[in-house]
Amino acid sequence: MNTVEKISKFVGGTFSIWVILFAIFGFFAPEAFVGGKGYISFLLGVIMFGMGLTLSSEDFREVFRRPVDVLIGVIGHYLIMPSLAFILAIVLQLPPDIAVGVILVGCCPSGTASNVMTYLSKGDVALGVSIAAVSTLIAPLATPALISLLAGQWMNINTQSLFMDIVTVVIVPIVLGVIVKALFQKQAAASAKALPLISTIAIVLIVAIVVAINKGKIVETGLIIFAVVILHNVLGYLLGYGFAKLFGLNLAKRKAITLETGMQNSGLGAALAAAHFNPLAAVPSAIFSVWHNISGSVLATWFAKKEEK
Repeated sequence: MNTVEKISKFVGGTFSIWVILFAIFGFFAPEAFVGGKGYISFLLGVIMFGMGLTLSSEDFREVFRRPVDVLIGVIGHYLIMPSLAFILAIVLQLPPDIAVGVILVGCCPSGTASNVMTYLSKGDVALGVSIAAVSTLIAPLATPALISLLAGQWMNINTQSLFMDIVTVVIVPIVLGVIVKALFQKQAAASAKALPLISTIAIVLIVAIVVAINKGKIVETGLIIFAVVILHNVLGYLLGYGFAKLFGLNLAKRKAITLETGMQNSGLGAALAAAHFNPLAAVPSAIFSVWHNISGSVLATWFAKKEEK
């Protein structure tokens, strides 16, 4: 297990590089990945099951210890990122499929990598974990409702179907992970050491599959999608930081809320787009997966050097 743990730590520590590499593989060797479209939801379920294995009662006690801080983070996340996505889609006059894709990723819960970035930034990790957990657990209600509200002008949204898919690929695997951890504590603790490796493999495969399926569309519209994804993510960080500062939170809490706001569960966005919309709608999620890990790493490094005055 030591070897697996070492490999897992190495892969987890170089996560951004692997995401970029597999995005490149998906683009230049699409035939190796296009057949995996039907496995996107399964791969996301694997990631969510791993998240369930890592959750503990301590993560939820934090919600009751300081509910205001967690509420600020969750409201900030679901207020800022969906609103930004909608505004960018209108201002940049995005084509319908791309607009829906950008809004879709904006309405997803916090990303699984955001807790790692919060740790690297020397931020309030417990707060970050609680925000990510709560935003994920309420996603079956929040995500379909927001997508319907904001993307409805571009196409019809089946909120009931979205709700069921999110429950199936997010909530059920998380609950199963929690149950397995409770019943098999020693085995779950041992397997948790391999989770960074398994999660990384699942995420990079999702990215590669989405890129492979949409290679032609990326060539045509890649520049505008890259631009809107970068704007969405960077503005999310800035507004997330300002939102936390508005409520007088200290620097460690502001770091956590900034990263939990700007980093999305883009794997969920890709899975929902592939299942419910035109494949092009999944491209913003795939590019977001690549970009937010790069920007998150850079921001976490800068934050780590920033001390409370």
